[in-house]
This record gives sequence, structure tokens and C-alpha cells, in this order.
Amino acid sequence: MSFKNPILGLCQQAAFMLSAARVDQCPADDGLEVAFAGRSNAGKSSALNTLTHANLARTSKTPGRTQLLNFFRLDDQRRLVDLPGYGYAKVPIPLKQHWQHHLEAYLGSRRSLAGVVLLMDIRHPLTDFDRMMLDWASASGMPMHVLLTKADKLAFGAAKNALLKVRRELHKGWGEGVSIQLFSAPKRQGIEEAHDVLAHWLGLTGDDEGEADAGA
Repeated sequence: MSFKNPILGLCQQAAFMLSAARVDQCPADDGLEVAFAGRSNAGKSSALNTLTHANLARTSKTPGRTQLLNFFRLDDQRRLVDLPGYGYAKVPIPLKQHWQHHLEAYLGSRRSLAGVVLLMDIRHPLTDFDRMMLDWASASGMPMHVLLTKADKLAFGAAKNALLKVRRELHKGWGEGVSIQLFSAPKRQGIEEAHDVLAHWLGLTGDDEGEADAGA
């Protein structure tokens, strides 16, 4: 017998909470939240919108538009966070430094952060930013799940080969704790797998659900 993933209902009722330029502007640090990180052109906003069946995150043909920490409410104890897009060359240096400072402050201090979804363009994976995020996750013991986005840009065989190659590099450099999958927002590929990860991190599966409800 198959059971409907409980994350589906929460994602369908997801709603914008607030945008924060600094950590002290973030919502109360309780419950659980999952953050989405990636370079500005990795398809982060499109992935968020596809996973939530809503137009939560602004998409733009101009990378680098997400300059704040954007929080989206799933329920009273669970949130998704769209982190600032990173690495777009045309963004002024002072703004890049502002992002880096407050991104590091968020990642280093947020107790409710249960995991990070790292988005990589399948055609340009493991950039310097990606490696920095992986190093941080490894050092801090933070669960990380990689979405190889824009998988539809490659033929099926080429996409599978890219997945295997990046998976080998991840396991070699950062151990078995980093999971990875193919993802395509236009083709709606990989949604169920990503939902399973979110449900686990947000305490909606197995024993974790009881723990989350008990702490709510």
C-alpha cells in the first residue's frame, strides 16, 4: 500500500512569510526549516516553485535577483528558506560581501535549520561556491541534498552519466552524507525524490514525525 507523502499538503499551502536582509530580521528560531542554496543561475527559484506547486519565489531572466533571505511558511513549525543567489558577476562587490556575511551568519547560527538543498546546474556542477557550501555542511554536520537542475538540457544518458560522476566526486570529497538526484523544473523530474528528503528533514516521516510533533 502506498501512502501520500505528508509534505504534499504542506507544500500546497505554502505562503510567503517575510524577507530578511540580516539574521536578526529572521522569524523566531524554533521549529524546523530547510534552506535552498545555489548560484544565481542554478534554477533555485524555479525548483522552489515546482516543489511547492506555487509561485513563491520570483524567477527572472536576470540572475542575482534574490538578494534577501526569503522565508515561506508550511505550517506553524515548518518553513522553507530561499537563500540569496550567489556568484553573479554583475552584482557589485559590496553587495556580494553583504550577502556573504549574512549568509554565513544565518548558516552558522540558525538552530532550526534541519538541512540544506544545494542546487547545481547539471552542465556546470561543483563550482567554487558549491564546494564552499559542501565544506561548510561537512564541517558542521549539516545534512545536504544536491539537486542537479536543468537535467532536461542533457540527453537521458548524458544526464545519468553526469549524476554518477558528481556522486563519485561528492562521496570522495565529502563522504556518504551528501545525497544527490537529477531534477528538472520544466519536466517535473525528480519531484517525488526531493519531497521525500524534505519530509524526512521536516519530521514528517517515521519516528521523526512524533519527535517534531512532541516539540511543537
